[in-house]
Parts: sequence; C-alpha cells; structure tokens
Amino acid sequence: MLYQPFGRNGKSINDLLTIDMKLKQSLLLFSFIGVLGLAFFLTPFKGFNNEPDPKKEAALMRSVLQHLSGVHFQPKSIDDEFSKSLFHLYLKNIDNSKRFLNQSDIDQLMVFETQLDDQANAGTFEFFNLSVSLLENSLVKTQGWYQEILSKPLDFSSDDFLQADGKKLDWAKDDAELRQRWEKWMKYEILNRISDEQAKQEKEDFTGEKKDFATLETEQREKVLDLYDKWFKRMSKMDRSRRMEIFFNSFTNVFDPHSGYFSPIERQNFDIQMSGKLEGIGARLQSDGEKTTVTEIVPGGPAWKQGALQANDVILKVAQGDTDKESMDIMGWDIDDVVSKIRGDKGTKVTLTVQKPDGSEKVIVITRDVVIMEEGFAKSLILTSSGHEKDKIGYIFLPKFYADFTSSGVTSCAADVQKEVNKLKSEQVKGIILDLRGNGGGSLRDVIQMSGLFIEEGPIVQVKGRRKSPEIMNDNDPRVQWGGPLIVMVNGFSASASEILAAAMQDYGRAVIVGSAGTYGKGTVQRFYDLDNIVSDESVKPLGSMKLTMQKFYRVTGKTTQLDGVTPDIVLPDFYNYIDNGERDTDFPLESTTIEAVPFNQTAYHISDLDKLKSNSAARVSADPIFQKVNDNASRLRKLKDQTSYPLELYKFKKWNTKMDEEAKRYDDIFTPIETLQIENLAVDMPQIQSDTSRQARNESWLKDRQKDIQLFETVQIMNDMLRMDAMVGKH
Repeated sequence: MLYQPFGRNGKSINDLLTIDMKLKQSLLLFSFIGVLGLAFFLTPFKGFNNEPDPKKEAALMRSVLQHLSGVHFQPKSIDDEFSKSLFHLYLKNIDNSKRFLNQSDIDQLMVFETQLDDQANAGTFEFFNLSVSLLENSLVKTQGWYQEILSKPLDFSSDDFLQADGKKLDWAKDDAELRQRWEKWMKYEILNRISDEQAKQEKEDFTGEKKDFATLETEQREKVLDLYDKWFKRMSKMDRSRRMEIFFNSFTNVFDPHSGYFSPIERQNFDIQMSGKLEGIGARLQSDGEKTTVTEIVPGGPAWKQGALQANDVILKVAQGDTDKESMDIMGWDIDDVVSKIRGDKGTKVTLTVQKPDGSEKVIVITRDVVIMEEGFAKSLILTSSGHEKDKIGYIFLPKFYADFTSSGVTSCAADVQKEVNKLKSEQVKGIILDLRGNGGGSLRDVIQMSGLFIEEGPIVQVKGRRKSPEIMNDNDPRVQWGGPLIVMVNGFSASASEILAAAMQDYGRAVIVGSAGTYGKGTVQRFYDLDNIVSDESVKPLGSMKLTMQKFYRVTGKTTQLDGVTPDIVLPDFYNYIDNGERDTDFPLESTTIEAVPFNQTAYHISDLDKLKSNSAARVSADPIFQKVNDNASRLRKLKDQTSYPLELYKFKKWNTKMDEEAKRYDDIFTPIETLQIENLAVDMPQIQSDTSRQARNESWLKDRQKDIQLFETVQIMNDMLRMDAMVGKH
C-alpha cells in the first residue's frame, strides 16, 4: 500500500497503495474454510442491525455512487453491462464453490442480471434482499444435509470424484444434486483426516493406540460434524450489515480489485495494521467459535506491564472501567466483537474475568495504553560467509511500509530504516541487503524518503490522476545516507511501495534487484474517503469509508508496474515462480499503460558489471541441489494448483494420497541450516531483545529461519561478488 500524508494544500489526504492481502490467497486451500472463501468472515458493521433500514441503505448507495463517479481513476458507466459484471462477481463472492445455491435459486436471481444498475440508482435492494433470503434458506437446508450425512458411516466404495473448483462446475440443477456435492465434500474431509491419522500410526515412533479404519472413520465423522456445526453457528450470526459489506465490495471491485467498502471497525483495523500501533491492552486473542483465548502478551504493552494476564488464559467476561459489576459474558462471541469491547482509548480501564489453565477464575483490571507491535517493524542483522569473514554485510528486513499519520506520528518505516542504516554503518558493513520479500506496500511518503537514503535528490516515482498531468514525486534530500553496494530482495508478494523502491533503484542503476520471477504487479494508488462527508442527514450516520483507486503510479522511465511488476536483475528459484499469483490473476484489474519518462541520474554508486553478477549467480544456482529442489517443487505446486478433482473411492484415494505424500516428502526439510552463513544480531539491539522472553523467542525463531534461507545466502554471495568487483576497479 502507499499512504501520502499531505497533499499540495497541506491537508491530510491519506493516499495508499495496497496489495489487499486479506482478499488474496496464494494457493487454493482445500480445507472447508479455504474453499468457501472469505465472504462469510467479514467484520460486522455496527452501524446496521439485522433489519433492513431503507433510508440508511439508500444513503449509503448514493454516497458510494457519488464517490465512484467523482473520484475513481477510471469510472465506469452504471449500466446493464456493469450490472452483469456485478451480478456474476457477487455470486462468486457469496458461493464460490457452488455449494449453497442451486439452479432454481440462480434462475430467481437471474431476473435481476441487468437491473442492478437501476436498483443502485434508485437506492433499492430487491436483488440483494432475495439473495440473502435464498442464502439463509440454504444454510438451514445444507446444515440438515451434512448433519444427516455424518450421522452414519459413509460408503467409500463408489468410483466418484470431488470437483473442488467452483469455476469448473455448473450450478447444481436441483437439491438432489446439491446434496450430492455436500456428501462428496464430507467424504473428502473424512478421507483426508483418516489418511493423516493412518500416516501417524505407521510411523516408527508412534506410541498411541493403533485404530482400525472403522474406528477412525467414526472419530473423524464426529470431528467434522463439530467443525461444521461451529462454522454454521458463526454463519447464523451473520447480520444483514455483514452481508451488505459483501455486496458493496462486489460493487466497488467491478471498478478494480483494490477499491472497497470499509465499515468503521474495518477501517480502524486497517489503520492499526498500517501504523503498527493501537490503543488497547496489548494481547493477541483467538477464538474457536465458543471461547476466546489469549495467545500472546505483547512485550511492553499494558497487559505485559500489569503482569496478571497470561497466554492460554480464557476470557470469560468483559466490563468497562475498574469493576466487574457490569461484566458481559462473551462466550460464543465473534472475535471482532470481543476485540471491540477490550480495545479502547488510552487511559481508560477494562476489567477482564479470565479462567486460568488450572481452572481458577481471576478478575484483572488493565489500564489501556498505546501498544506498539514492534515485530512488524524494520530490523537488521550482520551477515558474513565463510571465506569472507572480513566483509560484513548489513541486512535489513522490512515487512511493510508502515506509517502513523496521526498527530503523534509514532511510527515511520523510512525513519526506522535510516536508523538501521546508521547502526549498520557504525558496524562498518561493506554492503547492505534490503529485504522486501512479502512486503505488500505502504506509505508513499516513506517509500520516497527511503529511496532517497540511497541516492542524491531526484525523482522516485510519477503519479498520475484522472484527467491530470503526471506529478513527479521527488526525494528532495541531497544527502546519501548509504552510498555503498546495495541489493534489494523481492518476490511475488512484494507489491506497490515495494515495487516503487525496487523499480527506482533498478532504473537508477543503484541496486541489484534479486528475487523470484517477478513482483506482484500493482501500480495503482488508493485513498480513503469518509462516506459521511457528503451526507447531511445525521440519522443515517455512520456509513463507513471507501478506499478508492484514484491514481496510477509510473516508474521514472515512464513504464508501469501495473500488471507487469518488476522483473529482478537476478532471478532465483522460488516455490511460486510458476503460479499466477499477481494483479493479473485478479478480477477487473486496471490495464498496463505508459507515460513519458523524466530525467534522472545519480552518482552515489553504480554497479560494476551486472552481466558478470548474473552469470556468476546462475552458475552457482544451477550447481546447487537445494535450488534445483526448489525449482522442482515449484513445478509440482503448479500442477497441484491445476488439479482440482479428487478421488473418493477408498483404494483410489489412498493411492492418490500416497502419491501426493511421497512427492511432498521429497521436499520435506530441504532447507537446513547453512553452515557457511554466519548471522549475528547487532550488539546495540541485544538489551532490547533480552528484555523479555517472548522477544528472545521471536528473535531466535527469526534467526533460525534466516539461517536456512537459501535465497538470502545466494544474495550474500552476490554481494561478495559486488565487493570483489568494486575492489578490482578501485571503488571504496
């Protein structure tokens, strides 16, 4: 994502570019949650209740339409063609696997295929209302089916298959066919789990009771029944407002995949993720559908300082203030509802009644405060490799381009990376590796400032609005905080702000870009708009916010990263190199376009011989058996993604599953600690790391992961080549 905190008029405009990872899945997950998608798990909007509010809903639609037509970079006519696109995208979003609606339901909805534009302009929701009614009826019907199916042993003798990809299925012609799909899904769920249990029993170190197939089948039916019952209970609590969020997001996604509707609580969650800070107690929670459990206490936060709340505590009740007299029983609550009660303004108090692991209950009063989620911030290491012990290399990991745009301005990734650069310089490193792998984007202000750490002042990116000339976004700081060798690491999940920095460094010839086949390919800018701002009727507020694509960004060369991404100078094998997983794989992406280049130049550092770096790396990679396995596994994952049909006959399933397991085992534990790679924390960081056991544990886990990182090791070797070449030409 990208945030731009201040426009030319000095007012806060909160521009952003974001990969929207919450809407993006890297691979189809064949668990029941993964297949059904995210639609049923959206955060509730507290502004609505479960009863229709025609006045409020009409106002929301009018505000959405006005913003789309007036602000969106590439507005569309709200006509019959738009209606058709919305119709089919909404159906995909509510029943992607085609397990809930049958052809009769679709026939009823099809009447509205070309009428959604008319209903939008009129502020009415006949189609939406019917879809909700049909879905609610289907939930009752399908719950009865799976409960009946799982009430007795299943027959695995029929030569049948499950098609898990809804795109490859027609809508079930009637309830009988739809029920058959549910039976197939139940068979697949149970066969999968039985196979896992049998695999455990076959291991030499298995010490438990070995059970026959019939016993395992009974046990797994009971577990699947419990799993689905909890899931359906969650869905039964879904109110009208939550379903309406799905509809409005479908509406905006027809314009592009990154425009969307945000309820107030969703907007708050987004801002927390963006800034890395919140006001609350500093505890991570999870819910199993019934109870809410504390999974971690955030070091340095209010709960950590208070000391009574611990991981594995179950929260039973919540009360505002320092008394439990008005406590609310939260058993069975949605996790977002629990969080909304516990989170609160700095200085206020919340009282929790918790059950300790030993069964005892305790009342805990915590004063809320600002919580900084430091694990999402920039951090650095010192790297060396055997034979190059004197050539210390700095490594900076940046998980996102975070920024805090409140008046306090607590967090800024550009400022943090500058601090890390200065710390590494004091360690006298000879090169720096900036790791942007998996970085989905962030602050536009910060990516410009961060790019400026490595060059003299100059253009970083061009931003073009609707019917406007391109605006050149410059680094205006003539200082070069790091003028030595630089490598930027990226992968297929490096997006927007990550692509801006990588593209700028590549175009300037300032850094070697190393990574997978290409970056994500998102070249659009979004901004949040408060929908209440153009509504005068106070009775319908709050309506929420919209995140709208209102600009595209371009490289200094005039080329775009939209759809195209950034192709690394040196491409390394990666598990996802052969999988379509970027902007091109989304619905309704904006097209790739170009504009005029702008003059740019830098003298801070130029790569000595990029072709030689490429050939040296290619030789190492081709001779490395680990990289060969990574490449082979990438091919395997490509085939797995394409395979969406699974056998349900017992013998064929076992044969297929055994084959899959054997293929997967070839790639188990392929990453082992690289003995010739030495990794150290910076001495200046150790007091903070050692101040808390959870910090120590996270650091140890991080170091272990980096020690096995074959891409990072190859990048270190590329840096060693750069240093050697620089020495040959007399660079210092």
